[in-house]
Amino acid sequence: MLERETMSDQNRLVLAYSGGLDTSVAISYLKERTGKDVVAVSLDVGQGGESLETIKQRALACGAVEAYVVDARNEFANEYCMKALKANALYEGVYPLVSAISRPLISKHLVRAAHQFGADTISHGCTGKGNDQVRFEVSISSIDPTLKAISPIRDLSLTRDVEIAFAKEHKLPIVQTEKSPFSIDQNVWGRAIETGFLEDPWNGPTKDCYSYTDDPAFPPVEDEVVIEFKQGIPVKIDGHDVTPLQAIEEMNRRAGAQGIGRIDLIEDRLVGIKSRELYEAPGAIA
Repeated sequence: MLERETMSDQNRLVLAYSGGLDTSVAISYLKERTGKDVVAVSLDVGQGGESLETIKQRALACGAVEAYVVDARNEFANEYCMKALKANALYEGVYPLVSAISRPLISKHLVRAAHQFGADTISHGCTGKGNDQVRFEVSISSIDPTLKAISPIRDLSLTRDVEIAFAKEHKLPIVQTEKSPFSIDQNVWGRAIETGFLEDPWNGPTKDCYSYTDDPAFPPVEDEVVIEFKQGIPVKIDGHDVTPLQAIEEMNRRAGAQGIGRIDLIEDRLVGIKSRELYEAPGAIA
């Protein structure tokens, strides 16, 4: 799938770029393997961390010919989180959809960038183990079935050691090489924590697994919240007007301080395996 394309094909591809090791290495790797220039696409969906400008500059430093960055926080909150809230969308009836509802939004901008920059291929950084590969590729195909979707991490079984060696050889400005004890995906609607020692269901979560919530065994002074809804959408908190994004952010802080929104379960994945997952979604649960 990642063989070099003929010169008659379009000479650009779009990469869903997070700024981390996998996708930073993928820029040069994809260019070498396909002969195509890479356009990096990054969205802010409330995941925190580095600024879009920092991520943009790293993408360009890693060899991207263009960097398409979007502050999509309000779009995500208004058009995706609120629809999930009104539908009471819970995976397996247990936890609010976190990563799942961000993928169609990211895919929409990947396709938009492909059209804008004349690319015929979209690359994502998913492995072959999870649901995200399906979410991205089905979303992309539903918007524009003429676009190809590839994943170097999945298709070539790239390991972290191989990626680090490649980054050093090509002098790429990667910012982290030490392996995290677990994998995290987050946005304003919640956090998903998996892999590492958490794969053993007998291992309890450690304190460093959590970021959005405090230990519910030691809550602060109780906090009474009054939320006013209009047509299923929060419009006021304690009498002051809020946008959907502001409502989620405020409830993440206040409900998270009370330890609300922690979930620990063994879930079924679409690809046919089970996975132990932790979630934090204080705003969504509250």
